[in-house]
Amino acid sequence: MAGFGHAIPGRRVDNPEIEARLGLETGWIERRTGIRTRYWADDEDTLSGLAANAGQMALDDAKICRSEIGLTLLATSTPDHLLPPSAPLLAYKLGLANSGAVDLAGACSGFIYALTLADSFVRTHGRAVLVVAANILSRRINPAEKTSAVLFADAAGAIVLVPEKDHARGLLASQLASDGSGYDLIRIRAGGSNRPFSPEFGAQEFLMTMRDGREVFSRAVTMMTNVSQQAIVQAQVATEDIDRFIPHQANSRILDIVAGNLGLPQEKTVRTIQSYGNSSAATIALSLSVTNQDVKFRQGEHLLMAAVGAGLVGGALVFRM
Repeated sequence: MAGFGHAIPGRRVDNPEIEARLGLETGWIERRTGIRTRYWADDEDTLSGLAANAGQMALDDAKICRSEIGLTLLATSTPDHLLPPSAPLLAYKLGLANSGAVDLAGACSGFIYALTLADSFVRTHGRAVLVVAANILSRRINPAEKTSAVLFADAAGAIVLVPEKDHARGLLASQLASDGSGYDLIRIRAGGSNRPFSPEFGAQEFLMTMRDGREVFSRAVTMMTNVSQQAIVQAQVATEDIDRFIPHQANSRILDIVAGNLGLPQEKTVRTIQSYGNSSAATIALSLSVTNQDVKFRQGEHLLMAAVGAGLVGGALVFRM
């Protein structure tokens, strides 16, 4: 990874604002989720604009010529439009005239999948890839459903992946998984081809809903633990060799339990959820950029990343800097 970037909207939303609207006692959100603040987009903000800001920061950080980017991957569940995809617009805004571009809809695991595909492209074609993960989830929140309304946020994160001659560095292992039996646990009921737009639908049909928060929690912990353990074995590294664990920032309790299951000390877990909330696919990419901005990654560091999202779709990877 040669460059990191992130972007957030300008509007900060603190817990008291949401707790007052939902009739929750002060401190309820932080105790249940670990979140203190999050950022929500204003009316004029667009997904492609937020993604472009993060991508620009990553490209500047990588000090790479735009012509060297051969592919732009945008991991998002909230594109500007259902059609066309937003990635070509993102590439255009960044001046990436020689880049292919495509959206990836992998929910909270989108960045893991995008980075896995980017690594394959870089190794096969010898060209750099810009990976951006971005979401504007505030426009899909059901304000009456506290299970999800307290969690979700808007943000973007980006990395530039470049060819690496030393095969001991880069992506060492990637373990992907899915479990369609949990397909309806988190969903937006209307808007797809199975339930297209209709004047008879209420507004809530087009907002996110979480059917069973406890089941989501339990299954996320199990899948994140399993794919992480498998990725560590596949990478042929010991658990104690993992320098930083960068999980999807879904809920602070999930982070604690998964790290404990893996035998990783809490101080190795990167946490941004308290300040930025849960922006789905964007959380890992944002965490990478924020962490590198605070204390730059050292050469040779082993990073473990893991996520599970709606679908259910999950994955983990081990990356050596």
